[in-house]
Amino acid sequence: MRALVTGAGGFVGAHLVRHLQEQGDEVVRLERREDGVDITDAEAITDAVVAAKPEAIYHLAGAADVGGSWAEPRATFLANALGTLNVLEAARAAGAERVLAVSSADVYGRVSEDELPIREDQPLRPVSPYAASKVAADALAQQAWLGHGLPVIRVRAFNHLGPGQSDRFVAPSLAARIARNERDGGDEVPIGNLTPRRDVTDVRDVVRAYRLLMEVGEPGAVYNICSGHAVSVEHIAKTLLGMAARPMRLVVDPSLQRPVDIPVLVGDNTALRQATGWEPTIPLEQTLADVLTDWRARLGC
Repeated sequence: MRALVTGAGGFVGAHLVRHLQEQGDEVVRLERREDGVDITDAEAITDAVVAAKPEAIYHLAGAADVGGSWAEPRATFLANALGTLNVLEAARAAGAERVLAVSSADVYGRVSEDELPIREDQPLRPVSPYAASKVAADALAQQAWLGHGLPVIRVRAFNHLGPGQSDRFVAPSLAARIARNERDGGDEVPIGNLTPRRDVTDVRDVVRAYRLLMEVGEPGAVYNICSGHAVSVEHIAKTLLGMAARPMRLVVDPSLQRPVDIPVLVGDNTALRQATGWEPTIPLEQTLADVLTDWRARLGC
Protein backbone atom coordinates (compact mmCIF):
# COMPACT_ATOMS: atom_id res chain seq x y z
CA MET A 1 0.00 0.00 0.00
CA ARG A 2 1.26 3.49 -0.84
CA ALA A 3 0.53 5.58 2.24
CA LEU A 4 0.94 9.29 2.92
CA VAL A 5 1.36 10.43 6.53
CA THR A 6 0.82 14.06 7.52
CA GLY A 7 2.73 15.07 10.63
CA ALA A 8 5.20 12.28 9.85
CA GLY A 9 7.96 13.85 11.93
CA GLY A 10 5.90 14.17 15.09
CA PHE A 11 5.80 11.82 18.05
CA VAL A 12 3.00 9.58 16.76
CA GLY A 13 3.89 10.12 13.11
CA ALA A 14 7.41 8.78 13.56
CA HIS A 15 6.11 5.63 15.23
CA LEU A 16 3.45 5.21 12.53
CA VAL A 17 5.94 5.59 9.68
CA ARG A 18 8.19 2.97 11.26
CA HIS A 19 5.27 0.55 11.72
CA LEU A 20 3.99 1.02 8.17
CA GLN A 21 7.44 0.39 6.73
CA GLU A 22 7.81 -2.73 8.86
CA GLN A 23 4.53 -3.96 7.36
CA GLY A 24 5.86 -3.45 3.85
CA ASP A 25 4.01 -0.23 2.98
CA GLU A 26 5.54 2.44 0.78
CA VAL A 27 5.41 5.63 2.85
CA VAL A 28 5.38 9.26 1.73
CA ARG A 29 6.15 11.62 4.60
CA LEU A 30 4.66 15.10 4.91
CA GLU A 31 6.18 17.19 7.70
CA ARG A 32 6.19 20.98 7.78
CA ARG A 33 9.60 21.20 9.49
CA GLU A 34 11.16 19.04 6.77
CA ASP A 35 9.39 19.92 3.51
CA GLY A 36 7.77 23.25 4.35
CA VAL A 37 4.24 22.12 3.49
CA ASP A 38 1.78 23.64 5.97
CA ILE A 39 -1.65 22.00 6.24
CA THR A 40 -3.26 25.43 6.67
CA ASP A 41 -2.09 26.30 3.13
CA ALA A 42 -4.77 24.69 0.95
CA GLU A 43 -2.92 25.03 -2.34
CA ALA A 44 0.37 23.70 -1.00
CA ILE A 45 -1.16 20.68 0.70
CA THR A 46 -3.26 19.81 -2.36
CA ASP A 47 -0.23 20.01 -4.65
CA ALA A 48 1.80 17.81 -2.30
CA VAL A 49 -0.90 15.15 -1.86
CA VAL A 50 -1.81 14.99 -5.55
CA ALA A 51 1.88 14.64 -6.46
CA ALA A 52 2.30 11.80 -3.95
CA LYS A 53 -0.56 9.75 -5.48
CA PRO A 54 -1.33 7.90 -2.23
CA GLU A 55 -3.76 5.04 -1.91
CA ALA A 56 -4.16 5.76 1.80
CA ILE A 57 -3.76 8.95 3.85
CA TYR A 58 -3.12 9.04 7.58
CA HIS A 59 -3.85 12.56 8.81
CA LEU A 60 -1.96 13.20 12.05
CA ALA A 61 -0.69 16.75 11.57
CA GLY A 62 -2.02 19.55 13.75
CA ALA A 63 -1.71 21.26 17.11
CA ALA A 64 -1.47 18.70 19.92
CA ASP A 65 -0.81 20.81 23.02
CA VAL A 66 -4.04 20.84 25.07
CA GLY A 67 -2.64 23.14 27.75
CA GLY A 68 -1.10 25.48 25.19
CA SER A 69 -4.42 25.82 23.36
CA TRP A 70 -5.73 28.08 26.13
CA ALA A 71 -3.08 30.66 25.24
CA GLU A 72 -3.36 30.16 21.45
CA PRO A 73 -6.96 29.15 20.64
CA ARG A 74 -6.98 30.67 17.13
CA ALA A 75 -3.76 29.00 16.02
CA THR A 76 -5.01 25.71 17.46
CA PHE A 77 -8.31 25.96 15.59
CA LEU A 78 -6.63 26.86 12.31
CA ALA A 79 -4.22 23.93 12.53
CA ASN A 80 -6.77 21.32 13.56
CA ALA A 81 -9.99 22.41 11.83
CA LEU A 82 -8.86 24.29 8.72
CA GLY A 83 -5.89 21.97 8.38
CA THR A 84 -8.16 18.92 8.40
CA LEU A 85 -10.49 20.49 5.83
CA ASN A 86 -7.52 21.15 3.55
CA VAL A 87 -6.22 17.59 3.87
CA LEU A 88 -9.67 16.15 3.15
CA GLU A 89 -10.05 18.32 0.05
CA ALA A 90 -6.58 17.29 -1.06
CA ALA A 91 -7.50 13.63 -0.56
CA ARG A 92 -10.51 14.08 -2.82
CA ALA A 93 -8.38 15.77 -5.46
CA ALA A 94 -5.84 12.95 -5.30
CA GLY A 95 -8.47 10.21 -5.49
CA ALA A 96 -7.30 8.56 -2.26
CA GLU A 97 -8.96 5.21 -1.58
CA ARG A 98 -8.88 5.48 2.24
CA VAL A 99 -8.33 8.30 4.74
CA LEU A 100 -7.74 7.94 8.47
CA ALA A 101 -8.57 11.17 10.33
CA VAL A 102 -7.08 11.16 13.83
CA SER A 103 -9.10 12.98 16.48
CA SER A 104 -8.87 12.86 20.26
CA ALA A 105 -10.81 11.61 23.26
CA ASP A 106 -10.75 15.21 24.50
CA VAL A 107 -13.78 15.79 22.26
CA TYR A 108 -15.90 13.96 24.85
CA GLY A 109 -15.04 16.58 27.45
CA ARG A 110 -16.41 16.42 30.95
CA VAL A 111 -18.25 13.18 31.62
CA SER A 112 -19.90 11.83 34.74
CA GLU A 113 -19.02 8.52 36.39
CA ASP A 114 -22.27 6.95 35.18
CA GLU A 115 -21.30 7.68 31.54
CA LEU A 116 -18.12 5.61 31.75
CA PRO A 117 -16.64 3.87 29.86
CA ILE A 118 -17.07 6.30 26.99
CA ARG A 119 -18.53 4.88 23.78
CA GLU A 120 -18.37 6.51 20.38
CA ASP A 121 -22.01 7.68 20.64
CA GLN A 122 -21.28 9.73 23.76
CA PRO A 123 -22.27 13.43 23.37
CA LEU A 124 -19.33 15.72 22.60
CA ARG A 125 -18.77 18.38 25.29
CA PRO A 126 -15.41 20.02 24.56
CA VAL A 127 -13.82 21.88 27.46
CA SER A 128 -10.52 23.18 26.05
CA PRO A 129 -9.95 25.16 22.84
CA TYR A 130 -7.98 22.15 21.63
CA ALA A 131 -10.97 19.87 22.18
CA ALA A 132 -13.29 22.28 20.35
CA SER A 133 -10.92 22.34 17.37
CA LYS A 134 -10.94 18.54 17.30
CA VAL A 135 -14.75 18.45 17.38
CA ALA A 136 -14.74 20.68 14.30
CA ALA A 137 -12.19 18.44 12.58
CA ASP A 138 -14.22 15.34 13.47
CA ALA A 139 -17.35 16.90 11.96
CA LEU A 140 -15.51 17.88 8.78
CA ALA A 141 -14.31 14.29 8.35
CA GLN A 142 -17.85 12.99 8.81
CA GLN A 143 -19.17 15.53 6.30
CA ALA A 144 -16.54 14.48 3.75
CA TRP A 145 -17.96 10.95 3.92
CA LEU A 146 -21.64 11.89 4.01
CA GLY A 147 -21.45 14.76 1.55
CA HIS A 148 -18.74 13.63 -0.87
CA GLY A 149 -18.43 9.90 -0.32
CA LEU A 150 -14.75 10.24 0.64
CA PRO A 151 -13.93 6.97 2.47
CA VAL A 152 -12.87 8.53 5.77
CA ILE A 153 -12.43 6.56 8.99
CA ARG A 154 -12.37 8.66 12.15
CA VAL A 155 -10.44 7.63 15.24
CA ARG A 156 -10.60 9.17 18.70
CA ALA A 157 -7.36 8.34 20.42
CA PHE A 158 -7.23 8.42 24.20
CA ASN A 159 -3.96 9.24 25.99
CA HIS A 160 -0.94 7.53 24.50
CA LEU A 161 2.63 7.42 25.72
CA GLY A 162 5.99 6.24 24.45
CA PRO A 163 9.59 7.12 23.67
CA GLY A 164 10.07 10.28 21.66
CA GLN A 165 7.20 12.22 23.24
CA SER A 166 7.52 15.91 24.09
CA ASP A 167 7.88 16.97 27.71
CA ARG A 168 4.81 19.19 27.27
CA PHE A 169 2.86 16.12 28.34
CA VAL A 170 2.63 14.79 31.89
CA ALA A 171 4.44 11.44 31.82
CA PRO A 172 7.40 12.50 29.63
CA SER A 173 7.73 15.75 31.60
CA LEU A 174 8.02 13.72 34.81
CA ALA A 175 10.52 11.38 33.16
CA ALA A 176 12.57 14.38 31.97
CA ARG A 177 12.65 15.87 35.49
CA ILE A 178 13.69 12.54 36.99
CA ALA A 179 16.46 12.07 34.42
CA ARG A 180 17.65 15.65 34.96
CA ASN A 181 17.77 15.08 38.71
CA GLU A 182 19.78 11.89 38.18
CA ARG A 183 22.25 13.89 36.12
CA ASP A 184 22.40 17.06 38.23
CA GLY A 185 21.78 15.81 41.76
CA GLY A 186 18.29 17.23 42.44
CA ASP A 187 15.66 15.41 44.46
CA GLU A 188 12.42 17.35 43.75
CA VAL A 189 10.05 16.47 40.89
CA PRO A 190 7.47 19.25 40.27
CA ILE A 191 4.00 18.12 39.22
CA GLY A 192 0.56 19.65 38.67
CA ASN A 193 -2.72 17.94 39.49
CA LEU A 194 -2.25 14.38 40.75
CA THR A 195 -5.90 13.33 40.72
CA PRO A 196 -6.98 13.09 37.04
CA ARG A 197 -7.40 9.54 35.78
CA ARG A 198 -6.68 8.73 32.18
CA ASP A 199 -7.01 5.80 29.78
CA VAL A 200 -3.41 5.26 28.65
CA THR A 201 -2.11 3.14 25.76
CA ASP A 202 1.40 2.70 24.39
CA VAL A 203 1.85 4.66 21.16
CA ARG A 204 3.19 1.53 19.45
CA ASP A 205 -0.12 -0.21 20.11
CA VAL A 206 -1.99 2.90 18.91
CA VAL A 207 -0.29 3.03 15.51
CA ARG A 208 -0.89 -0.68 15.08
CA ALA A 209 -4.61 0.06 15.52
CA TYR A 210 -4.39 2.82 12.91
CA ARG A 211 -3.10 0.48 10.24
CA LEU A 212 -5.60 -2.26 11.11
CA LEU A 213 -8.45 0.24 10.76
CA MET A 214 -7.07 1.44 7.45
CA GLU A 215 -7.29 -2.15 6.24
CA VAL A 216 -10.68 -3.24 7.61
CA GLY A 217 -12.37 -0.27 9.28
CA GLU A 218 -15.74 0.89 7.97
CA PRO A 219 -15.71 4.18 6.03
CA GLY A 220 -17.80 6.79 7.82
CA ALA A 221 -17.41 5.05 11.17
CA VAL A 222 -15.63 6.35 14.26
CA TYR A 223 -13.52 4.24 16.62
CA ASN A 224 -12.13 4.82 20.10
CA ILE A 225 -8.51 3.74 20.51
CA CYS A 226 -7.95 3.06 24.18
CA SER A 227 -7.05 0.42 26.74
CA GLY A 228 -10.41 0.45 28.53
CA HIS A 229 -8.74 1.14 31.89
CA ALA A 230 -7.94 4.39 33.73
CA VAL A 231 -4.88 5.18 35.83
CA SER A 232 -4.27 8.31 37.89
CA VAL A 233 -1.53 10.84 37.28
CA GLU A 234 -0.38 10.03 40.80
CA HIS A 235 0.05 6.34 39.89
CA ILE A 236 2.07 7.24 36.78
CA ALA A 237 4.23 9.65 38.80
CA LYS A 238 4.93 7.17 41.60
CA THR A 239 5.69 4.40 39.11
CA LEU A 240 8.29 6.61 37.43
CA LEU A 241 9.74 7.66 40.79
CA GLY A 242 10.13 3.99 41.64
CA MET A 243 12.35 3.62 38.55
CA ALA A 244 14.63 6.54 39.51
CA ALA A 245 18.27 5.76 40.23
CA ARG A 246 18.00 7.37 43.66
CA PRO A 247 15.27 8.68 46.01
CA MET A 248 13.18 11.66 44.83
CA ARG A 249 9.94 13.27 45.93
CA LEU A 250 6.98 14.87 44.19
CA VAL A 251 6.33 18.57 44.78
CA VAL A 252 2.95 19.96 43.69
CA ASP A 253 3.39 23.10 41.58
CA PRO A 254 0.12 25.05 40.98
CA SER A 255 1.64 26.71 37.90
CA LEU A 256 1.64 23.32 36.15
CA GLN A 257 -2.11 22.84 36.53
CA ARG A 258 -4.45 23.44 33.59
CA PRO A 259 -7.30 25.99 33.81
CA VAL A 260 -9.77 23.08 33.55
CA ASP A 261 -8.83 19.44 34.10
CA ILE A 262 -11.34 16.68 33.34
CA PRO A 263 -11.42 14.32 36.37
CA VAL A 264 -11.59 11.04 34.49
CA LEU A 265 -11.54 9.73 30.91
CA VAL A 266 -11.80 6.02 30.22
CA GLY A 267 -12.96 4.59 26.92
CA ASP A 268 -14.80 1.60 25.52
CA ASN A 269 -12.80 -0.04 22.72
CA THR A 270 -15.43 -2.63 21.77
CA ALA A 271 -15.97 -1.25 18.25
CA LEU A 272 -12.25 -1.33 17.51
CA ARG A 273 -11.81 -4.86 18.86
CA GLN A 274 -14.79 -6.18 16.95
CA ALA A 275 -13.66 -4.59 13.69
CA THR A 276 -9.98 -5.55 13.85
CA GLY A 277 -9.28 -7.99 16.70
CA TRP A 278 -6.89 -5.41 18.19
CA GLU A 279 -5.80 -5.63 21.80
CA PRO A 280 -3.15 -3.55 23.60
CA THR A 281 0.01 -5.61 24.13
CA ILE A 282 2.51 -3.35 25.93
CA PRO A 283 1.97 -2.91 29.71
CA LEU A 284 2.09 0.56 31.26
CA GLU A 285 5.18 -0.26 33.32
CA GLN A 286 7.13 -1.12 30.17
CA THR A 287 5.93 2.05 28.45
CA LEU A 288 7.01 4.23 31.37
CA ALA A 289 10.39 2.48 31.58
CA ASP A 290 10.92 3.15 27.87
CA VAL A 291 9.93 6.81 28.29
CA LEU A 292 12.41 7.24 31.15
CA THR A 293 15.17 5.48 29.20
CA ASP A 294 14.46 7.80 26.26
CA TRP A 295 14.79 10.93 28.42
CA ARG A 296 17.98 9.67 30.04
CA ALA A 297 19.45 9.29 26.56
CA ARG A 298 18.25 12.74 25.44
CA LEU A 299 19.78 14.40 28.50
CA GLY A 300 23.02 12.48 28.32
CA CYS A 301 22.50 10.55 31.54
